[in-house]
Formats: sequence, structure tokens, C-alpha cells
Amino acid sequence: MKKLDIFLITCRCLRTVADEVTFLLEKYAQQKNHKFQRLFYVEIATYPITWLSETRLRTFAMAAFLLGAVLLIAQPHIVPSRPAVHPKAEAPSQSVQKELLKKTFLKNDFKENIHSNGSRQQLPQTIIIGVRKGGTRALLEMLSLHPNIAAAESEVHFFDWEDHYGNGLQWYMNQMPFSYPCQITVEKTPAYFTSPKVPERVYNMNESIRLLLILRDPSERVLSDYTQVFYNHVQKHKPYPSIEQFLIKDGELNVDYKAINRSLYYIHMENWLKYFPLGHIHIVDGDKLIKDPFPEIEKVERFLRLSPQINASNFYFNKTKGFYCLRDSGRERCLHESKGRAHPQIDSRLLDKLHEYFHEPNRKFFELVGRTFDWH
Repeated sequence: MKKLDIFLITCRCLRTVADEVTFLLEKYAQQKNHKFQRLFYVEIATYPITWLSETRLRTFAMAAFLLGAVLLIAQPHIVPSRPAVHPKAEAPSQSVQKELLKKTFLKNDFKENIHSNGSRQQLPQTIIIGVRKGGTRALLEMLSLHPNIAAAESEVHFFDWEDHYGNGLQWYMNQMPFSYPCQITVEKTPAYFTSPKVPERVYNMNESIRLLLILRDPSERVLSDYTQVFYNHVQKHKPYPSIEQFLIKDGELNVDYKAINRSLYYIHMENWLKYFPLGHIHIVDGDKLIKDPFPEIEKVERFLRLSPQINASNFYFNKTKGFYCLRDSGRERCLHESKGRAHPQIDSRLLDKLHEYFHEPNRKFFELVGRTFDWH
């Protein structure tokens, strides 16, 4: 009998096959208004298969086919349920989604860019959606320590800038780095979180995408927001008003100040939860990431279903800069000097007003996401 010489390639990438099957089941369940429950994980064995007879190979193939047929008919544990979203939330209509996607795909005709080494450009499977001055750059740099992460170098602003969005998904994909099948492509644009149109647009591209959101104390975020704009003007030798001129209007806190609006997390989160279940959005504690980055990155690895590759030795505290830097394969690097700048001095009474203003919005946010943060 003729023998077949079968070489089994084993690598971490093969686990993505199981994830793809799960994605298809989740998509089917969503179309049927069901809630898909993951019952098991599929692990690929690492044992080399040397010789199999034709008869055994056919037997194994038939057994796999029959097992698949049984699972398809049984459809175990598909429970009629809707994802938990905000009470007022309404998912975009199927007709609207299809029309938008149709226009995009017709425009692009989707041409894959494949490198000779087997890598290719692909749409991101994960997006860091914000928040501005929440620590998004630090998060991306730390996450990039993982070998299975391929990160876009710059902020693409595809979903929030109309001229970019009008270019279509082909243009968006062309902005992504080349990656291998076992890698996750990540894009970071902090403005996405606070842009009203973005959640629906991301949903139309990929309703199963995994989103990362890093947040910090809202009051501290406001001060960082001001500090960035202030230094941008200083570098251009342009004058810029003091922070008090932005925070105070007619003797009261100026709630129309854009930096304050960006820190009203619950308002923006409600918009995202209209389209994505909370389980698809992982919230990173930005304040903890600054003080002790490793535990927060561990949680991100688990959320993205990455094998644990990043460890505590990848981080070291730089006393000169006053924050953690990265150590990767013997090389040390820190964030750009624009990160970690000192905030402007502000009157304590004004700061108290800011803390008081955010107290109720913070409570609503905690209730919305089912967890609390150590904010003022």
C-alpha cells in the first residue's frame, strides 16, 4: 500500500484557525439573534506525524466530517439573548450596513499587498480607540514588545477624518504594516473614542473587532490635554492663554471647554456600546499603567488571546525621566520626550471644582462598565 509522507508544520499561528471558526459561529449567532457561548478551545498538537496510510487518512477525514455534521445539527448552547447594551441603544440597520460596505468594496475592489517573504497588509484586528492623553502611545509601545503584534507607526485617523474615510477600506489597509498570519495588526488613533460617527463605521468594517481603551483620571487628563497644546504653541513661538482662562468662564467652571468634554467618558462609552458588547472593549487603567505597567499589559495579552510573552523584565524605571522605559532583547528605549511633561500649576480651589464636576459623570461610567477606578 502506498504510504504518504506528511510533514506537520506546527507553530503558534495555527491557533488562529480555531479563532476563525469561533468568529464564524459568533457571526452566525448574531445573525440569528442568538448569543454564542464559547464551549471549548482547540489546541493544535505539536507531535510530528511521520507516516499515515491512505486508509487511515481517509478514516480520519470521514470521522472529522461526521463530527462536524453532528455539531452543526446540534448547535449546542446557543441561547436566545441579546448582548447587554445601553437601554436606548439601537444597532444600525442591516440595509444601512450593507449599503455602506457595498460602496466601500466597489470603490476598492480589494487588492492584497503581499510581500515576497509571505507577509501581507491586512485590516487591523485590534484598534486602540483612545482616549487622547490617556496613555495610548505608551500602551502601543508596550504591546509592541510582543512578537505577534504588528503595529501601525502613526495615527491613521481613518474613521474620524472624512477625507480619509472617503478613500475607502483599500486605502486604510494600505496604511497598515506588513504582518504574518500569526500576528495581530493594531492601529491607534485616540480621537476615535470621542468621535460620534466612529463606532458605527468601525462596526461596519468588522463587528467582531477587539477594541482597546485606555483611560486615566478625568481631571488629570484635562491638564495633560492643555499641556500638550500649550507646548505645541511654545515650539512654534506662539502665545497661548493660561489654563485658568480655559477652565473659568464668568466665574464658573467652563464646561464647554473641549478638554473637559473629552473626559466625560460615560457619554462616549454609551455611543460605543450601541454597536459593541462590553466584552469586545478592554479598558486599560492608564494610571496603573504608569505606576506598574506589567500587570496591565498581562491583562491586554489575555484579552487579545496572545500567548504570554511580555514579562516584568521588559520594564525598568528611569529615575531621570520619572517613568518606566522598555527593555527589548537587550535594547533599552523610552517614550518621546514630549511624554510625561509636568502639568501647569493650578489653584487648588479650581482643581477641587474640576474634581467635583467629574464626580457624577465618573459614577455613571463606573455603573456603565461594571467596575471602578481610583479617580478623584
